[in-house]
Amino acid sequence: MIAYYSSLAMVTSAVLYLMAMTAHAAEWASARDSRVAADSLVLAHSGESESTVAASGDPVKRTRAASQRVELLGRAGLGITFVAAATHVLGVVLRGVAANRAPWGNMYEFITTALAFAVAVYFVLVLRWGMRWLGLPVTLMLAIGQGLAVTVFYVDVSELMPALHSVWFVIHIVAAAIAAAAFNIGAIAALLYLWRERAERRGTVRGYLARIPSAEALDRISYRFHAFAFPLWTFTIAAGAIWAQYAWGRFWGWDPKETWSLVTWIVYAVYLHARATVGWKGRRAAIVALIGVFSFWFNFVGINLLTSGLHSYAGI
Repeated sequence: MIAYYSSLAMVTSAVLYLMAMTAHAAEWASARDSRVAADSLVLAHSGESESTVAASGDPVKRTRAASQRVELLGRAGLGITFVAAATHVLGVVLRGVAANRAPWGNMYEFITTALAFAVAVYFVLVLRWGMRWLGLPVTLMLAIGQGLAVTVFYVDVSELMPALHSVWFVIHIVAAAIAAAAFNIGAIAALLYLWRERAERRGTVRGYLARIPSAEALDRISYRFHAFAFPLWTFTIAAGAIWAQYAWGRFWGWDPKETWSLVTWIVYAVYLHARATVGWKGRRAAIVALIGVFSFWFNFVGINLLTSGLHSYAGI
């Protein structure tokens, strides 16, 4: 029964994340309308196109109404995301209660937990630094991730293998989940950087894009998240090696997931090393960051689906 309520909470959170994403998408679209109204106001003051302004109504009222609509939709998206996150965390907790262990024994449980950490980080960023502009890409990630978790990757509650019961189970997975949250937020900042930088170069910064930080600031934000996540990922691999020694009698065995964890580590090491020594910033650094997050998720999803190894003990 507890497992049923956990699944119900997870499905509910997936639907709510989709609703929040829709609200934020409408927020971005309304920001474009706000820009159009503001342009009309400029024309009215310059006297360049009085007929256009007259046909569209009072530009001051239109600008004010569009700005209010943007704010209302943004707050609605944030509020729905909060309810979704509460439901999401409840589902994770109930899953642990049903399994009578930490709820991180398979890919379904890891993805839902990693996404819970990601949404927690998002709320810290919003409440502490006012970074609500992350709303659309974050809720898009949450809606897709949680939706796939409850429809494709779901598995029934099961016990872990006796050899896997260790304190390193908790340490390894918690470190991986926190690193996942930071890597994904950093990748979102890198993606927004590429979009904003292109618009700045072309002189077409408008709509909601004008409300997010400059390309330089986005590049800096992305770097800080990756610089925070990389040591955690290094610790995750080390803790996994200790856990492997406890469970399987060897620290490293070139298991597919171990190997791809190392590949991911190398990608992020290249990212940080290139920034520190060669001075890579901006576009090249953002592209490497996106390759890194792709490698990260291939490790936790693709490897499980395409190969088998010691990490396949819990199914997908």
